[in-house]
Amino acid sequence: MAPPTRTFKHLLLWLFTGTRGGANRGRIIETIREQPMNTNQLRILLDLDYRTVKHHLDVLEDNDLITSMGNSYGKMYFVSQRLLESMNDFDDIWCRVKEKIGGKTET
Repeated sequence: MAPPTRTFKHLLLWLFTGTRGGANRGRIIETIREQPMNTNQLRILLDLDYRTVKHHLDVLEDNDLITSMGNSYGKMYFVSQRLLESMNDFDDIWCRVKEKIGGKTET
């Protein structure tokens, strides 16, 4: 397995530190890393609006950080293989984001 490219690390930095909503995307990754969930389960657990969760899931899936299985209401989301291979980079970035926000999240 080849090491992750610097480009993917830059993508992670941009998605979690350079854009609005990065903290919520990090919370979603952190959650589905432990247990795959659907949009409604994430909404309840993270106390976010359904459309907000759906938007962040779409962004994460479009950038190959998560994958999904199923369709419609029961569609389940999982951490992608690409992100699993770069999980140390994600953990480093996410740790810095959590320190910076001090537990606060934005939509």
